[in-house]
Amino acid sequence: MALLDAQPALLVLADGTTFRGWSFGAPGTTIGEVVFNTGITGYQEVLTDPSYCGQIVLFTYPELGNTGINPEDEESERPQVRGAIARNICTRPSNWRSTQSLPDYLKQYNIPAIYGIDTRALTRKIREFGAMNGGISTEILDPSELLAKVKAAPSMAGLNLVKNVTTRKVYEWSEPTNPVWEFKPVEKTEESFTVVALDFGVKKNILRRLASYGCRVIVVPADTPAEEILKYHPDGIFLSNGPGDPAANIEGIETTKALLKAEKPVFGICMGHQILGLSLGGDTYKLKFGHRGLNQPAGLTGKIEITSQNHSFAIDPQTIPDAEVEITHLNLNDRTVAGLRHKSLPLFSVQYHPEASPGPHDADYLFEQFVESMRQNRQAQATSVKG
Repeated sequence: MALLDAQPALLVLADGTTFRGWSFGAPGTTIGEVVFNTGITGYQEVLTDPSYCGQIVLFTYPELGNTGINPEDEESERPQVRGAIARNICTRPSNWRSTQSLPDYLKQYNIPAIYGIDTRALTRKIREFGAMNGGISTEILDPSELLAKVKAAPSMAGLNLVKNVTTRKVYEWSEPTNPVWEFKPVEKTEESFTVVALDFGVKKNILRRLASYGCRVIVVPADTPAEEILKYHPDGIFLSNGPGDPAANIEGIETTKALLKAEKPVFGICMGHQILGLSLGGDTYKLKFGHRGLNQPAGLTGKIEITSQNHSFAIDPQTIPDAEVEITHLNLNDRTVAGLRHKSLPLFSVQYHPEASPGPHDADYLFEQFVESMRQNRQAQATSVKG
């Protein structure tokens, strides 16, 4: 983008730190929590991931937009971020799948963005002082004026954003992973398992993986009562990813507690992992700058998975009722909890995205594990009835 043609833009953090650059998105002003993502690829998936609702994403990789935008890589129906920050921007993408440039895409959905700033300095700032609110503007170029708006914005801690991204109505998902991207043939059986997915901000590729494993997937709004969910006679319950503070999602926690009494298999990812942990008696806390990227090692004993992660909160290991629940995975960078499993009930969860193929497929077995738990639970119920 020629700087002579670029519109000036301003970025101000809550501590008063100021960066001046140029706009590559929509004109206007946006406020959100500034976080960084270390992925080299996948910017479109990041922008459309509902877990980023309420946040301004700083991309640490210095070149953004080279492969453009295409409708197949959307994780939801539109961009979910409040804004974007980059070092350099490509306005003329080179990729046979591209249908639109990144700047045009952000302008279409009215998402402000800034480029041309020192993204390494900004990343170091966040790592040292923690994620904080910030603002991007093309119309307010006075730092003190923009700072006042930033300071008036609510903190992410205590914020329930699930209501902003959950589905408004029940729908059924049947589309599997595109065979072009399928890395191994999934063994097809005559068995079919009904999964009700509680939508806290679910990504499309999670639903595709469940469908690829032969599941009939019914997606319900986050405020759906447990008794309504159980009317679908599900073989299993899926708790999805989502944005905001998990402890603020009181309704989701209470619904999950009620669902656990049915003793059906439950699988949680990210927000779903945190909701499950809270439902089992644990507590969560806000991380200093969170985990966002495609290179997060997770494991415990004998095996390390390279995982895709995107979260601001973690489960406090000191609050986990270890008589009933065990830790199955740790984030090996900082030893935070990355996986849980109940010792007697078919409940498990992970604080990463097994559908996102970062390893590239280290964690896909978790979907198979979920299907197997539903199979075993169905067999146990059949045996109980016969007995």
